[in-house]
Amino acid sequence: MGKPTGFMEYKREVSKDEEPLSRINHFNEFHEHLPKEKQQLQGARCMDCGVPFCQAGMMICGMTSGCPLNNLIPEWNDLVYNGNWRQAYYRLKKTSNFPEFTSRVCPGLCECACTCGLNGDPVATKENEYAIIENAYAEGYAAPNPPQVRTGKSVAVIGSGPSGLAVADQLNKRGHSVTVYERADRVGGLLMYGIPNMKLEKQIIDRKIDVMKAEGVNFVTNTDIGKDVKPAKLLHDFDRVVLACGASNPRDIKAPGRDAEGIYFAVDFLTRNTKSLLDSDFTDKTYIDTKDKDVVIIGGGDTGNDCLGTSIRHGAKSVTLLEMMPKAPDKRAENNPWPEWPKVCKTDYGHQEAIALYGHDPRMYCTTVKEFIKDKKGNLKAVKVVELSWEKDAATGRMNMVEVAGSEKELPAQICLIAAGFLGAQKYVTDAFGVEVTERTNVKTGNGKFATSVENVFVTGDMHRGQSLVVWAIREGRDCAREVDESLMGYSNL
Repeated sequence: MGKPTGFMEYKREVSKDEEPLSRINHFNEFHEHLPKEKQQLQGARCMDCGVPFCQAGMMICGMTSGCPLNNLIPEWNDLVYNGNWRQAYYRLKKTSNFPEFTSRVCPGLCECACTCGLNGDPVATKENEYAIIENAYAEGYAAPNPPQVRTGKSVAVIGSGPSGLAVADQLNKRGHSVTVYERADRVGGLLMYGIPNMKLEKQIIDRKIDVMKAEGVNFVTNTDIGKDVKPAKLLHDFDRVVLACGASNPRDIKAPGRDAEGIYFAVDFLTRNTKSLLDSDFTDKTYIDTKDKDVVIIGGGDTGNDCLGTSIRHGAKSVTLLEMMPKAPDKRAENNPWPEWPKVCKTDYGHQEAIALYGHDPRMYCTTVKEFIKDKKGNLKAVKVVELSWEKDAATGRMNMVEVAGSEKELPAQICLIAAGFLGAQKYVTDAFGVEVTERTNVKTGNGKFATSVENVFVTGDMHRGQSLVVWAIREGRDCAREVDESLMGYSNL
């Protein structure tokens, strides 16, 4: 522990954000990070706790507390403080394949479990992680390091999202020959097309993919396994196949008027936006344009927030975000103590921008869509919404959401974006491979295992566990890689 009193001497300091009304004019990342010297002082705030909950990654009351990757956080915080950036990078890479991604898009489970945060401000662990990896690239520590020996074994990975990339990275480091198949035109899956540029600029993904290519991983894009290539060919050509196709079925909203023109799934909206940005800087006009339109977004999670920020950047006239659940408290409730994940109201970058631009918080709580209203041409012109309240069912004792009588009202809307989550694996993929699925349509495996019901076929990520966080996808990929390696070699040193 470099500075035993550091948490008392130094205040938490993080990067400064570009002002909302300025950053909505572009799609770039908008954080001004601390210089090295100041970042090192943030490392000094780590208490080196006897029980470091930050790296525990355990489930408490159904929620994750601490880092699912079990990152060695106190160790590299101390190394950052002492200016040993190279060793900090090596300690970080022992548990994390892609800190350049998680330091940008992870919600910071480590910080929410930080002991410093019990009675004060948590250590700025996420920004320490960012500083470590970006310094490593700048100094050359993150350069390609291909394996010295190849095993002669081959693995096909279907899907290049965070879990698929983690599987590929681990198995390639072990010496297996890995080919990653991606149905889109660019590698990255959810990272590339599901997360907008202002949260994760795409050259950051390309930078890491270039490293993986130099280390020997083969990437094949524009190839949809199950359609363009039959599974039987893969099982013939490769020793093992890993399915990492994500939870790709968006949850729909079944309401009258659903067939109106102007209703889109959030994933399609975000994908078309990023593809148009990368292909032509929006000059091809293939994105869904919200300029001068009233936009209603159904779903208040991270995806809904990303749709909000994107709509604002395209010049939406108004944006309303509907959330079925009540507003969370601004501070931890007594029944939600540390180190549980704090169930508090989060005002994210999109909400901040909407408040600055429109003058009010865009969120409507305990509200859902009852009807989509069309004009004479079949285009969406409004949505009818209704308020909801929680009531106990006398027969079952369960709490149910019921409509509040007389609370219906119409909101103008020419575009509606459905950001209500995902339901599971796509059927054409699971049918093509013949793997068993659960009642939630996730691919079925043994408890804590990754082998499917089909010999030599494994599964990982959201396709296995259901919709989750990028950091959990990486953990899944690492654990799956170990099981694949054991099946190939009889043991694993991963």
